[in-house]
Amino acid sequence: MATLDFEKPILDLEHKIEDLRQMGSKRVTLEPEIKRLESKLSKLKNDIYSNMTPWQRVQIARHPKRPYTLDYIRMMTDEFLELHGDRLFADDQAMIGGFAKIEGQKVMIIGHQKGRDVKENVMRNFGCAHPEGYRKAMRLMSLAEKFHTPVICLIDTPGAYPGIGAEERGQAQAIAENLRDMMGIKTPIAAVIIGEGGSGGALGIGVADEVFILQHAYYSVISPEGCASILWRSALKAPLAAEALKLHGEDLIKFKIVDEIIPEPQGGAHRAPEEVALRLKAVLLKYFKKALSMSLKELLEARYKKFREIGEFIEKE
Repeated sequence: MATLDFEKPILDLEHKIEDLRQMGSKRVTLEPEIKRLESKLSKLKNDIYSNMTPWQRVQIARHPKRPYTLDYIRMMTDEFLELHGDRLFADDQAMIGGFAKIEGQKVMIIGHQKGRDVKENVMRNFGCAHPEGYRKAMRLMSLAEKFHTPVICLIDTPGAYPGIGAEERGQAQAIAENLRDMMGIKTPIAAVIIGEGGSGGALGIGVADEVFILQHAYYSVISPEGCASILWRSALKAPLAAEALKLHGEDLIKFKIVDEIIPEPQGGAHRAPEEVALRLKAVLLKYFKKALSMSLKELLEARYKKFREIGEFIEKE
């Protein structure tokens, strides 16, 4: 498993314990030393993972082994039928979606998808969707509305693709239209930030009745590197930017940008993906029960009010 820089002391100790296990025999027992090191390892993990900086948590959100949208679909759903294309230009592989069932509840799941290797990352454009990806997402949401099916949006992108081709095909307009149209979609919508939630690329499928975030995921108007490049003219200041941006769940709850933090196991979601999927599934089922009990008028009014209240301020004379 890929190891982050701040996790190297943990990896070194784990290797030492494994070496001792292999050295042990019936005549020579090393169990007391192994137990001592395991106790030390447990304390070290608690010390490191309980005191992570915002930048270290951003690194966990980007971990190459972290579960992606298709992983959660596999772990949470009983059936999944992927739908393709925006009916205008192409099928964007960075944005996937389709009908699914969760414990018998029909849903439409839409989300960003990254790749596991170079070839897949090129195909998925590193999770950075094109305009056709956002138009596909809106097409699928409109389809869900037609069949009175709740929508789940899984957000995991460093940002929308900023290339010339994407701009020529109306990237900004595609995202803006999604923001406008999602506000009025007449079916329940839940959004979950499962990894990276960068800029308008994340917000393009982020207008929802309730917004959830995994413990080490982040949601921000700009990436830490982008912010550092603008403010300090150096991406090396990204750790400082990550702290200033207040991009993790604890701060986002205070700002009323997200509604609930979903806990992750020690070390991040990649350490126990099935466990995280079960927690996410439970949160979504609870949301369905609440949202489906509301009238469409109540649902849309609450959605509108939620986003109108973001960024409130008071003027003092």
